[in-house]
Amino acid sequence: MPLVAVPLLFLAACAPEEAETATDPAAEETGMEQVLSCAVQDLNLLTPGKLTIATDSPAYEPWFVDDYKPGAKEFDFDINQISITPERAEAVDFSVGYYSAAQAVIALKGTAGAEAASLADLKGLRLGAQTGTTSLTAIRDVIQPDADPLVFPDTNAAKQAMQNDQVDAILADLPTAFYITAVEIPKGTIVGQFQPDTGEQEEFGLLFEKGNPLVDCVDFYLDLMKNDGTLAAIEKEWLSDTVGVPELQ
Repeated sequence: MPLVAVPLLFLAACAPEEAETATDPAAEETGMEQVLSCAVQDLNLLTPGKLTIATDSPAYEPWFVDDYKPGAKEFDFDINQISITPERAEAVDFSVGYYSAAQAVIALKGTAGAEAASLADLKGLRLGAQTGTTSLTAIRDVIQPDADPLVFPDTNAAKQAMQNDQVDAILADLPTAFYITAVEIPKGTIVGQFQPDTGEQEEFGLLFEKGNPLVDCVDFYLDLMKNDGTLAAIEKEWLSDTVGVPELQ
């Protein structure tokens, strides 16, 4: 896992200088104002004055292997495509979500799955997904196929089943689908994408050591980036404007 130590400009760059102190969003919900300081000298950092960020290259399996475990971390926060789940939150802390992942349908080129042009077209197909994922929930709740979906222990098993013609298509979040079709299965194609309108939305968050007070400051600035449109502009530039994946209705 690469670690990058950078001068602490990240938080200050996301908001005006006068926002070095802010009201804790969690405290606002209770009606009790609590001022938190995000000044560099007040931050609990691994290396004073530097923000140490971890990531993976590439981030896969589908985002990392064996999950992140409790205990001391060698970074201030980790940024990968890490889905926020209650189970993971028992061992680590997460920021507020910064990206809601669309679900993507993957099929082999030239097969029945690749011909689907709508959610209705998927109903009669043999579909599969990894157990315990939002992709599996999306199949059951949104697509509602005629036959029960095949459930696999991991994404690798789902990919192999597709290549063995056991399923017509598999579902995964959109970033994973890009990796699968670009790197692992060149004969694969992303048929389309959709945002589930039922159940819990899958969101990616920054990962912190349990109890790290830095979460509050990062959450504050992420909220600012959401409210002023910065996150939406980043997503549009690097995903929406470039992927060319059709929306399935």
